Amino acid sequence: MNAFEAMARRISANKFDPSTSLSEDDIRELVGHATTAPSAFNIQHWRFVAITKKEDKERLKAVAYGQQKIADAAVTFIVLGDLRGAEKLPEILAHSVASGVIDQAAADAWVKMTSGTTPEAAHDEALRSASLASMSLMIAAEAKGLASCPMIGFDGAAVKKEFGISDRYAIAMLIAVGNAAQGNSPKKYRLPVDEVLAFDRARDF
Repeated sequence: MNAFEAMARRISANKFDPSTSLSEDDIRELVGHATTAPSAFNIQHWRFVAITKKEDKERLKAVAYGQQKIADAAVTFIVLGDLRGAEKLPEILAHSVASGVIDQAAADAWVKMTSGTTPEAAHDEALRSASLASMSLMIAAEAKGLASCPMIGFDGAAVKKEFGISDRYAIAMLIAVGNAAQGNSPKKYRLPVDEVLAFDRARDF
């Protein structure tokens, strides 16, 4: 399945086969694909907590308004954005300098540019990067024949408390992944391109 087919086929599944499981290697592969997403200065703010054990799924379900798909999916990811992700930038850029992708002067300039980021901008960028990685993960899941569903229905403070997530991280979303069960709705209506696209200047859509 190519990327176009995966995007066309993907739905937000509400029903998963509870008998399905994914190995840790399968989960690592999905996250590996997710990390190919872009991020500002290549900071890679995304972090993932993979919830796979039955008892942990029930704990997550309890703080996500009882959504059964969390319990039934093979894994539900808690997708985080690192609000202090720029702290890793010197380490990340060292690899790019060593491989000749950028030079040291450019790396130093990037570190300087990100050092003055406001908390508000850091929050926005962490969520933006985590969201880009989330879409990559869902496309990868579809390409592997798996269903997925992003979720924003959860008590963020309770999720953090239940799973030991510090305030360094903002929760972007949850993503359930597994084999689809019967009863999912087909792909829903999308607005035509001409209703969402303008050329050269904005208009009242």
